[in-house]
Amino acid sequence: MMGEKKRLCGYYNYTVVLTYFGMLAGFTGIVFTVEGSYRQAILCLMVAGVCDMFDGTIAATKQRDVREKRFGIQIDSLCDLVCFGVLPALFVYKLSGKSYIGFLVGCLYLLCALIRLAYFNVLEEDRQQVETGCRACYTGLPVTSVALILPAFLVAGKRLAFRNAGLIPGLLVVMAAAFILPLKVKKPRKVGRIGIVFTGLVEFCVLLMGMGMDI
Repeated sequence: MMGEKKRLCGYYNYTVVLTYFGMLAGFTGIVFTVEGSYRQAILCLMVAGVCDMFDGTIAATKQRDVREKRFGIQIDSLCDLVCFGVLPALFVYKLSGKSYIGFLVGCLYLLCALIRLAYFNVLEEDRQQVETGCRACYTGLPVTSVALILPAFLVAGKRLAFRNAGLIPGLLVVMAAAFILPLKVKKPRKVGRIGIVFTGLVEFCVLLMGMGMDI
């Protein structure tokens, strides 16, 4: 394996394309955040969330060797850090007017997301050595949940969410704690995934039509 010749480092088959696309959506959201286009940034966050939800399903359709599976675990978490770690952290910092509180909350959130993702990688590699198939539950709140929770918070709160500067940072602090607490979160099955997709679609449409954010 060490002596094999490859034209490029990494893997480029269809099992990872959706993961790569999700990362690009996350980076686009970061650019929108820097430019102050917050609605577009949240929409990009949600697109990245959809990509993350289905990339594992697509990857499972191909018979992969051990190295491909390990690569998939690593690349998925690295992309998650960009999309669901850096993007929300920068979002809250910019939204707070680049305040010290916003900076500290962003640092805390990003650090907890990083720890959660690295810990997941360790557990997942250990699990795949002794069993096949998908895991039944997660330890700690998955960082990808921000792609559903943050938009829902913005849609539900609308004006209030942005008039009270402490609400969004407070939400991210709670989520950061949930990332690293030893909570057992059951992985959603078919009905749960349908519910998540439907909720996300409603949020996406509301935000797309400009009815969920007043900034």
